[in-house]
Amino acid sequence: MTASPDQLVDLVNAVLAAPRPWSIIQLGQPVLRRPALRYDGQLPDELLHRLLDAMREHLPGRGVGLAAPQIGIPLALAVVEDPATVPAELAEVRERWPQPLLELVNPVVTPIGTQRRAFYEGCLSMVGYTAVVSRHHQVRLERLDRDGTAHTHELAGWPARIAQHETDHLGGVVYLDRAEPRSMCSMDNYERFWNQPTPAEAAEFLGFTLG
Repeated sequence: MTASPDQLVDLVNAVLAAPRPWSIIQLGQPVLRRPALRYDGQLPDELLHRLLDAMREHLPGRGVGLAAPQIGIPLALAVVEDPATVPAELAEVRERWPQPLLELVNPVVTPIGTQRRAFYEGCLSMVGYTAVVSRHHQVRLERLDRDGTAHTHELAGWPARIAQHETDHLGGVVYLDRAEPRSMCSMDNYERFWNQPTPAEAAEFLGFTLG
C-alpha cells in the first residue's frame, strides 16, 4: 500500500476520533496482510505521540500488544505491555514475567540461539480462536521509540513471544501462519479441554508435534 503523508495524517486522525475501545480489524482485511510502511516521520510528532498513547491505553484487559495495522494504519508501529497477572505456576512454566511498556517504531527481531518454545497464542485480530505456535525462545529486539532514540533488548520467554507476534503483524504475518493446524480451536474449547500450563497433552491427543 502506498499512501502520502497527508493521507496518513487524515487516517490517523480518523482512527483517533473513533469511539473507544477500538473495534480491532479482523483477519481478512487487506491491511493485515500487507507489510507495513517503514516509519520515516510521516506524522507530526504530536500526532505520533497521541497515536502511541492511545494504542497503549487500549491494551489493559484486552491484550499485551497492538500493532498499527490492527487499527487500519499501515505503519511500522506497535506497542507492547504485559502485567503478567497469571498464576505463579503459569508464570514459571511459560517464563511470563512483567513486560514494561515498549514502543516499537520500525522494530527488528533477530533470533538468539536455536531454542524454541511452543504454547497456545491468541490475537485481537482473530477473536474467539487460539492455536499452538512455536517461536524462538530468545531474541534481540531493536527498535526506535517515539523520539527516534534507538534501543536494543534481549528478550526471552513470553516477552520474546510478544515481540515476535507484534513484529510479525508489521510484516503482514499473523500467528495462524506459524501455528500447528491441528491445535486450532475455539477459545471455549480451549478452556474446556486444553487450558493447561503447556500444550503437551493437546499435542498428544490432537496429533501434532511441539517444535
